[in-house]
Amino acid sequence: MGKLRSWEAEYRASCHTRRPHPFQNLLFLLWTLLSCVLGGCAQGPGEWTPWVSWSRCSSSCGRGVSVRSRRCIRFPGEEPCSGSSHEYRVCQLPDCPPGAVPFRDIQCALYNGHPVLGTQKTYQWVPFHGAPNQCDLNCLAEGHAFYQSFGRVLDGTPCSPGAQGLCVAGRCLSAGCDGVLGSGALEDHCGQCGGANDSCLFVQRVFRDAGAFAGYWNVTLIPEGARHIRVAQRSRNHLALMGGDGRYVLNGNWAMSPPGTYEAAGTHIVYTRNTGPEETLHAVGPTSQDLLLQVLLREPNPGVQFEFWLPRERYGPFQAQAQAVGWSPRTPQSRGVEPRRPAAGPAQAPPLAPGPCLPCPDTRGRAHRLLHYCRSDFVFQARVLGRHRQAQETRYDVRIGLIYKNRYPLRPREYLWAPGHCSCPALAPRREYLLAVQRLISPDGTQDRLLLPHNGYARPWSPAEDSRARLAARRCPESLEVAQEERHA
Repeated sequence: MGKLRSWEAEYRASCHTRRPHPFQNLLFLLWTLLSCVLGGCAQGPGEWTPWVSWSRCSSSCGRGVSVRSRRCIRFPGEEPCSGSSHEYRVCQLPDCPPGAVPFRDIQCALYNGHPVLGTQKTYQWVPFHGAPNQCDLNCLAEGHAFYQSFGRVLDGTPCSPGAQGLCVAGRCLSAGCDGVLGSGALEDHCGQCGGANDSCLFVQRVFRDAGAFAGYWNVTLIPEGARHIRVAQRSRNHLALMGGDGRYVLNGNWAMSPPGTYEAAGTHIVYTRNTGPEETLHAVGPTSQDLLLQVLLREPNPGVQFEFWLPRERYGPFQAQAQAVGWSPRTPQSRGVEPRRPAAGPAQAPPLAPGPCLPCPDTRGRAHRLLHYCRSDFVFQARVLGRHRQAQETRYDVRIGLIYKNRYPLRPREYLWAPGHCSCPALAPRREYLLAVQRLISPDGTQDRLLLPHNGYARPWSPAEDSRARLAARRCPESLEVAQEERHA
């Protein structure tokens, strides 16, 4: 029972020293009763016995309830136990076959052909859902304008058609996240039933960084496992969302999506856009893959507010992505596999110093721009943060800005590779360019890179280049687009 009174302890101690006499149990009972008469009974609540096993489901198909019980053991003078003697939980069996008669209909039909109301008249009864107590068996007489209440419905009867609540002991109860009816248990923001939000972290920020030119700008990565996602902005700009497969879920490719509910990354995303400037995204989550949030700028960005809850183990990788956007400096992760250092061995002669780089050929012109735009996997504006020459390649560290075309997801900060020690076109650090880039995956799958082809398209960024890129997007020859699709098939 969990607690031992002093006189019980003395009695039991004496029993350990010698074999109990047959009349000692009777003596103990008389002593207990005498103590209660004299006012010496134990005070406080009684104690519960352990729960018995759960009963069978009340239904043979679909949803029903099972019950378990316990008894309160108390001595004379003790208060009743606190809590309930019965507990109910939802049990889910395979769905009922098509055409199965609902549980409430079966209960009403039990009174078909039986005299009621103190007369010999009989009726055919069907459920009536307009009565005040929905957990009473209220049945309507077919062909007549009255209904009769036959007491409570059986436990496990749905409160009303399509409702989640179930009737138990005459009350309509909803199941908590623990499956127990009436428990009131709720999931916390981390998805833990009855939790205290201590297994996840809350991310809440405002994105105000953006250039002065129109187009798509990366706002943040919404990582896999994010919950309770909320995004809002108030301007003529538009929110855009891209899935992990590189396809837009909302407002992609300069086409506006209607408000509504969209399915992506294993969750439902509710998109609202009022007649005014406000625009929102909401999703319960958790997301099954990363999502990329962008904003399509048409005017200066007043701020995009976003928030979500993230499991603690996923916060570190997300923070690295956030730092890449510019909240604090970091070293970006390369798409490719870094060259391995050669094993120790005999000293080798140092490589010959490369000679001076020759001038790159002139690649200006509409035809050149159109060819590279349509054949490329990515077209974007980027700022060159650094340049590193290694082996027979040149690697650029770039920060992605405005995105015109992307067949696959882009991180805010990427490595861009160019063949040769003297790459053409050559990119200067701390300069901004409009780049047409391809994705290159090695045959063994160990490298996944962004490649700037030799004599590819890289022009210094300017509003005029912005206009030319938008014009090229509308004039890609169909044959080039089909060839690109076949290359990635």
